[in-house]
Parts: sequence; structure tokens; C-alpha cells
Amino acid sequence: MAKAFHELTEREVLALAIALEEEDGRIYGEFAERMRGDYPATAAALAHMQEEESNHRHRLLEAYQARFGDHLPLMRRQDVKGFVDRKPLWLARRLSLAQVRREAETMELETRRFYEVAAQRTTDAGIRQLLGDLAQEERHHAAMAEEFEKQQTVSGARATEDVTQRRLFVLQIVQPALAGLMDGSVSTLAPLFAAAFATRSSWDAFLVGMAASVGAGISMGFAEALSDDGALSGRGHPWLRGGVCGIMTTLGGIGHTLPFLIPDFGVATGVAVGVVLVELGIISWIRHHYMDTPFLSAAFQVVLGGLLVFIAGILIGSA
Repeated sequence: MAKAFHELTEREVLALAIALEEEDGRIYGEFAERMRGDYPATAAALAHMQEEESNHRHRLLEAYQARFGDHLPLMRRQDVKGFVDRKPLWLARRLSLAQVRREAETMELETRRFYEVAAQRTTDAGIRQLLGDLAQEERHHAAMAEEFEKQQTVSGARATEDVTQRRLFVLQIVQPALAGLMDGSVSTLAPLFAAAFATRSSWDAFLVGMAASVGAGISMGFAEALSDDGALSGRGHPWLRGGVCGIMTTLGGIGHTLPFLIPDFGVATGVAVGVVLVELGIISWIRHHYMDTPFLSAAFQVVLGGLLVFIAGILIGSA
């Protein structure tokens, strides 16, 4: 059963502080290792923070041994009430700069608060001084992080890392999402409008459109997931890409299928055509914004392809 912080003895407080510094140092080390390939400047800062936490741990150990000897009782953050529950972010397959920086800020704030409270409770002057000094150094860590951010901005390292982060986001999320959206929006046009003009029934067209959308989503999802494991290309976890691609494929088809819930066939068809135009416009914007394709060129390519499939569906359905 977890103990309240006010129930801890000075010996247990020091043991807990040592465990916290060791855990924080290892987390910084994991973050640094994960960031080193794509974000070397941030990795260097995290490695420095790891060294700082190691130094704190050694100072705490020396103080503990001088006061209580060599036996160190097992005290962990989960054994004491009041600590924030840490999710194992360092185990995530994908780890963004924003996540790492936010987690580092939270860690420093919590550790500083711990030292401030612990220093007020101890009666030993030497330990009180040590805990107060460590609390002050944790404040300096936050200032160091801010200063490092400024240095990165001035040197251009931050801009380089931001470009890298954007590139990874495009590779791992935008590209599979765009591929799915394009396939779902365009490939389902032919069966949907063929069924609509063949039956003149909104409900029948809706059923065909839903079947085509869901089927295309499943197919595209598995195709994307099995195409590349991401190890060499840097495109991320295959099942994440497959999931994104499959969901966007389904959504792309469902968008212009839902209007056929309108009982009036003419109104439903008109609304569906309007939705198709909106979808093609969104695809063109995404290609322009993330893939650096000129907007007019992207719009022409997407609209031309969609128009050809649309016409094919109408002609087949009207035959």
C-alpha cells in the first residue's frame, strides 16, 4: 500500500530522491537515444540532462551513506502517494519532439516540487541544504532548456529539426492518408454512380457506395501495411500507416455516399456531386500544402482523374 509523503522518514526521503534521479536520468537517456538520429541538437541537450541527473544521484548517495550507511531501502515513486502517474512514453513506436519536450518540462517541475517539500520536512541541516540546492538546480534546468531553445533557434538547429519533424509527419501520416483519401474519393465514384443511374434508387446507390467504401478501406489498409515495414524508409510502423490509409479510404468513399440517404434521387445525386467537388478540392490542397505540388497543377490532376472516373460510372450505369 502506498505511503503518504508526510509519513516518510528522512532515510526514506533520501532513498526516494535517489530512485527519482536514477529514473529521470534513464528516461532522459532513452529520449536522447531515440532523438539522436533525426534530432541531434535535442539529443545533445537530453544527454546533458542525463549527466546532470547522474550528478544529483551521486551527491544524494554520498549524503545518504554518510548519514545512514550502505543499505538503501527500496523506495519508488509508485510507493508514495501524490506523484503524477507516468505513462511509458519512451516505449512508444513514434515519438515527436513536442512530446519529449513536454515530458521533460513535467519531469523537471515535479522533481523541483519534490525537493522543495522534502527540504521543508527534514531536520538535518546538511540534508536540508542539499535538497534546497537540488531544488534550485532543477529551476536552473528549466532555464537551461529555454536557453537551449534560443540557441537552437539562433543557430538554425531548431529550424532543421522542425523540417525533419515535418518530413517524418509527411512520410508516416500525410502520405498514407492522402493515398487513402484519393483512392476512396475517386475509385468509389464509378460503382456508386453506376449503381445510382442504373437503378435510379437512392437506397440501392447508398448500399453499393457503402460496400465499395468499406471494401476499399480494408483493401488499401492491408496493402499499405504490407508494402513496407518502415525499417529502411523511415515511414513508421506499418500497421499505423495501414490504419491511417484504410480509415481515410473509407471516409473518402463514405463522404459522397451519405447523400444517397436522401430519398429524392435527383436531390441526392446533386448533393453527392457537390460533396465530390469538395473532396477533390481538399485533396488538391493537401497535395499543395504537404507535397509541394503547385495548387493549379494538383487540382488539374485530381479533378481530371475524378472526372474521368465519374463519367465512366455514369456511362456504365446508363447503358
